[in-house]
Amino acid sequence: MIYIALGANLETERHGPPQRGLEAALRRLHDLGAVPRQCSSWYRSAPVPATSQPWYINGVAEIDCPLTPPALMALLLAVEAEFGRRRGARNAARVLDLDLIDFRGEILAKSAKDESPAVQIPHPRLAERAFVLLPLAEIAPNWHHPENGRHIDDLIANLPPNQKIERCDNEKLP
Repeated sequence: MIYIALGANLETERHGPPQRGLEAALRRLHDLGAVPRQCSSWYRSAPVPATSQPWYINGVAEIDCPLTPPALMALLLAVEAEFGRRRGARNAARVLDLDLIDFRGEILAKSAKDESPAVQIPHPRLAERAFVLLPLAEIAPNWHHPENGRHIDDLIANLPPNQKIERCDNEKLP
């Protein structure tokens, strides 16, 4: 299984509010061959680390894709750029954030080279983020961390305190 996390806390010029931008990003990924198979509910979460920027809308999707991890990472970055993401300060507000969380249980740390982006799977901070683990648990309740084998329920139970997150009422990713 391939899982990606989606997040945004700024409007896109073309698609409007964060949730609509995220839904459009999923459609764009589908058009480019990264087909969503299963999607979590939407979640609202406070920025991590805590700042005064707007809350995020987050979700996780299981996708089917014939690409390699570096090629998929390049695709995710291209879609972010297409939607207006400009990389600057770490943890800055953004119109779109697409993270490769898990790629069929593979463990990979590849630095950027030539035209290929850096890729680290599983995502290095996924075990610290409620906005990744809660939606992931919704669609993959038996998921285990590829590196340490810990069950997702154990990871959720050991999340750092004070992460504010709430499930959006009856709103599932498309």
